[in-house]
Amino acid sequence: MNTLYPIFLKTASLRILIVGGGNVGTEKVSFLLKNSPSAQVTVLAKEVSEEIYALRSNHPQLTIIEKPFTPEDINGYQLCIAGTADTTLNLLVAQEAKKQKILVNVADTPELCDFYLGGVVTKGDLKIAISTNGKSPTLAKRLRQMFEEIIPDSMEQIINDLQQIRNQLKGDFEYKVKAMEEITKNWLKDNNKSNLGS
Repeated sequence: MNTLYPIFLKTASLRILIVGGGNVGTEKVSFLLKNSPSAQVTVLAKEVSEEIYALRSNHPQLTIIEKPFTPEDINGYQLCIAGTADTTLNLLVAQEAKKQKILVNVADTPELCDFYLGGVVTKGDLKIAISTNGKSPTLAKRLRQMFEEIIPDSMEQIINDLQQIRNQLKGDFEYKVKAMEEITKNWLKDNNKSNLGS
């Protein structure tokens, strides 16, 4: 049973450290900035890929530090990702993060992770996170691709329309919740075949 509790972080107000500038680190920082373009990210590594440097053209808040990791480098961060191909270094990063009560994700080592970077589907303001409890990132990726195909591109307009309806509703909180449940249920029923492909 997957006992993880999903949350959506406002990463613009967090300081995030990614240790690793090679293929693994590049994948981690690219994924993070794709899903949260204003994230405050620092990449620290002895060598940093050209792909990471290229990301700074669209993400000027991205900080890059080329140096070997030392335990004090983790000071002041709220989240940490150990994204190197060196398992010993990843373990050191995880240990230091846990000492300082900083949440950490360690590439390909679920038992050391406090959180996972799952598959994410984004259609405008709609965002769906997919987790396999760290067991199969490939399945999470395939499910993400499936949802991206079946969720209509018009979802942003749908969400905006529903927000307007919600803002115009009169009555107490309980009434508004029931009214919106009925409206969204009817919308899904009416649009199920044409828009969601089922």
